[in-house]
This record gives sequence, structure tokens and C-alpha cells, in this order.
Amino acid sequence: MSRKVIITCAVTGAIHTPSMSPHLPITAEQIADAAIGAAEAGAAIVHLHARDPVDGRPDQSPEAFAPFLRVIKQRSDCVINITTGGAPTMTIEQRVKPAASFAPEVASLNMGSMNFGLFGMLNRFKDFQHDWEQPYLANKDILFRNTFGDIEYILKTCSENNTRFEFECYDTSHLYNLKYFLDQGLVKAPLFIQTVFGLQGGIGAHPEDVMHMKRTADRLFGDSYRWSVLGAGRNQLPIAAMAAAMGGNIRVGLEDSLWGGPGRLARSNAEQVRSARQIIEGLGLSVATPEEAREMLSLKGGDRVNF
Repeated sequence: MSRKVIITCAVTGAIHTPSMSPHLPITAEQIADAAIGAAEAGAAIVHLHARDPVDGRPDQSPEAFAPFLRVIKQRSDCVINITTGGAPTMTIEQRVKPAASFAPEVASLNMGSMNFGLFGMLNRFKDFQHDWEQPYLANKDILFRNTFGDIEYILKTCSENNTRFEFECYDTSHLYNLKYFLDQGLVKAPLFIQTVFGLQGGIGAHPEDVMHMKRTADRLFGDSYRWSVLGAGRNQLPIAAMAAAMGGNIRVGLEDSLWGGPGRLARSNAEQVRSARQIIEGLGLSVATPEEAREMLSLKGGDRVNF
């Protein structure tokens, strides 16, 4: 049988702003429709952030998540992954609230502090609808804080819910941080490791960077992890293709890239999922269903969440 590949779709995120694309989901209805469309296109997991429905700024209140979580659960069997990253400008207490409240099958967890630069996007995008967008992107002093104490706080806060984690690793040191928590018994195998490439402040997007992160994870974790990749911007599909050929899984979505091709905005998250699926099936591999992803990642099941 062909190997199963998990597609994760991150449908809106907290990096891109509403003026960058008319296709970026903002309201609860748009986020729900985007997630369901991505699942129908082949995404086993949807990774979710919330936004203010009026001006599109990131919103990490549980009240902002509740409307679309319930709709997605009613209309799809996909695995729901709630962010604990939120936005780099939020406190750790704000960031963990939705995952702590709703006890999803999966939550994301950033594995180290880092400089976080969005200012490069101002080279392309000049006109903004809302007064918060330009200052948010222009800030060169963002330190995305994820200390050992912060990470431990999230792990312990969610431990009783049996939520498992998508460990987001933006650089080599983040893999070593994860190894520390594994050695301390605060996380358990199989680890779902999302290596992130091409964001300003993290590791680059050269094929050697991808190989380096994979080699390091193999050495630290052996066969006790499942590998997935996230390529930012125009790096999304080239890195997805490379990882799929190397035994990995794929994350796409408008959180990570607004593009459907050179100079062309993606019209939906589903469009990017279909592109990822084409790569997977072109390699003679198969796209994992939600139930297959649950088995591969040892998840608790969609009937054991609080929404």
C-alpha cells in the first residue's frame, strides 16, 4: 500500500492582514467555510486562529473561536488544531485560553523564542484598509516569546485534556528544546513536529535547511516522531514537494502563503490543498483521511473535545 501523507491546512493565521488578500478568511462564517472547504479538498487537519470580524486583527478570546469550532465539527470530521501561538504581541495567558477551554484533539505549540519580522511584506503591500495593519507589519522589535517556562505552562495547562501538540520548530534549537521536554516526560511520542521554513527570524528555506532540520530530528527522535513541513510564502509548495518525497507530511493554507502561483493570489485555502494533493498523488502516495491521521498521531478522537 502507498504511504499516507497528512495534509494540514492553516486557514487564516495572524501574520497576513485583511488588505493583502480579499480571500483571507476574517469572520467566523468565512473561517468555518474555509476550513470545511479545505477538509473536503483533502486536508485531514485544519489549524485555526480567530480574528475580529470588523477589522480582521488577531483575536485569541475563546468567544471568537466558539462560533466556527461548532460549525466545523457539525459539518466535517476533520481534526481541529487550535493555535496557542496566537499572535507574537499576545501574552502566554491569552494565547493558551482557547486550547484550555475547548480541549481540541491538537493544539500548536511554538518551541522557542525568536525575533519575528513581518516588515518585509511592506515591500509588496502599500495600501491598507485598517489603521492597525501597517504598524503591526512594520514593527522591527517583535520578540516572539516562548520561554521554557511558557512552554511548560501550556503543556501543564492542557495536560488533563489529553490534547496532543503540533510542535512548531522554526530553527534547530527548537528541536533541542523539544528533546528536553521529551526527556523530562512532559511530552510523549509520537511527536508531531512541524518544521517551519522561510519566516524572517527563523531558519531559511533552502533545500539544505530542510535537510538539516530533518537530519537533526532523526538523530534526536528516531522513529518516535511524525514530520511535517511549513514553507512560508512562495516556498510553500517547493518545500511541500521536497518533504513529501522524503517521507514527510505537508502544511499549506493562507496563514502561511497567500499565493496560488507566481504573482497570483490563491482564491481559497482549498485551492492550496488541491495543489498539495496533486503533489502527493503525483509521487504515487495517498492523502490521509482524518481517521488515518488520528491513528498516525495517536489522537483522542473528535468526540472528546469541549465544543
